[in-house]
Amino acid sequence: MHGHKIENQNATHFLTFTVVGWIDVFTRDDYRRIIIDSLIYCQKEKGLCINAYVIMSNHVHLICHVKEPFLLSDVIRDFKKFTSKAILDFMLMSDKESRKEWMIRLFKYYAKYNKNNKEYQFWQHHNMPIELESPKWIKQKLDYIHLNPVRNGIVLEAEDYVYSSARTYAGRSGPLT
Repeated sequence: MHGHKIENQNATHFLTFTVVGWIDVFTRDDYRRIIIDSLIYCQKEKGLCINAYVIMSNHVHLICHVKEPFLLSDVIRDFKKFTSKAILDFMLMSDKESRKEWMIRLFKYYAKYNKNNKEYQFWQHHNMPIELESPKWIKQKLDYIHLNPVRNGIVLEAEDYVYSSARTYAGRSGPLT
């Protein structure tokens, strides 16, 4: 992790996964579905416990931890590697994506500045992990996540945004448990 390191691999953390260039990829349901399916897979197979989440147009916030023997940094690495490949593959094969040429050009551009990526870079490298040690921190980050769609003018009430755990907290169903 560049700049920020996860010290306690099984502690609860606030994480941010941002698309390079803040490209609005997650305005399409197909791409959001890849994120959701991958998070569900990580819950079932990699010990991921999601306490809160929101999927915005160009980034994802999570409050989460992983159960031992899993390590949070390994789960993040695998999640980002899988989702970037799956989204790019879907985008390249899709006839529906009107923004394909523009986005692919940008993903190639960002890959040039990273020796680890040969062709495309989808996610920014840093995840901004913040270990949440106190109830005050947890509440602050929970409110931040849930109010993100409200602050962005997408919905008036946090629980009305489909791609957020605010729905679950309000007793409504959403795509993730």
